[in-house]
Amino acid sequence: MQETLTLMHPIMVNNQEYHELTYDMDEITVTGFMEAEAKRRIRAGRDIGIAPSAQFDAGLQLYMGFAAIIAANPSIDYADVERIHGMDLINVMDIGARFLLKSEGSTANKSEKPSEVTPEPLPAASKNSNENA
Repeated sequence: MQETLTLMHPIMVNNQEYHELTYDMDEITVTGFMEAEAKRRIRAGRDIGIAPSAQFDAGLQLYMGFAAIIAANPSIDYADVERIHGMDLINVMDIGARFLLKSEGSTANKSEKPSEVTPEPLPAASKNSNENA
């Protein structure tokens, strides 16, 4: 679903000043995901070693936010979105975090059927079970 990010600090793209950028997390493809991951690694300027979990990886969250913007705006590329600065970066990172991290409601099973077999409770043991043996 396409949404709009309002920038506190407008950016110039192709001689046009942008005060708002549309983004669409649903349009991020495998290629877009992998490109965002690669750009984040390159931008770090060093081998980041073992990548932290997505919930702790602010760089990946930022670049996934960039990917959502680029997915909705094919004329914009990473060189353009990397000019975003200040608190706008935090807002872009929030977009990426929402994409990467499951929300509590997103994992709920919408089916009326139980998702797994629930065993029936065992009958209570008889108080006199030792006496009958």
